Amino acid sequence: MRKLMINETFLDTEADSYMTRRETNAVVIHHTGTLEDADVSADEIDCTHKGLGWTGIGYHYVIRKDGTIERGRPHSAIGAHAYGRNSDTIGIALSGNFELTEPTPQQIESTALLTAHLTYRYEIPIDATHILGHRDINATACPGRNLGRMLPTIIGKAIWYQEH
Repeated sequence: MRKLMINETFLDTEADSYMTRRETNAVVIHHTGTLEDADVSADEIDCTHKGLGWTGIGYHYVIRKDGTIERGRPHSAIGAHAYGRNSDTIGIALSGNFELTEPTPQQIESTALLTAHLTYRYEIPIDATHILGHRDINATACPGRNLGRMLPTIIGKAIWYQEH
């Protein structure tokens, strides 16, 4: 499998302030949904989420428009991204508003590669039951219609990455 490069963000987090995820059964894909389709960073999302009174960024990973993968919430922590499924999922957010625009090809490739690594690590099947859009869990438009329709492509690419 191709090597995965993750930019460590060293967000100001207290490791003790997060509960540890005991099981990992699915990956949930999000978009940041900013009004102006901004290419927001994990650090910017962390500041926004802390401003809402959260412990920190709710997503485990953020994928920027150039395909860069940034670490968000500590990998082993329970997320704050999909109500009712935070305790057994990993959250990946792609920067952008995919109700308005398309994800970049770099974002799709990085999402597929990260998904391949996560599903391998946690022995999660790579299928539409285990690789979900946020809207598959909660009443929301997230991950946006343009990213949502690309989830089968991400799943197919993730399978290919695991095999190669």
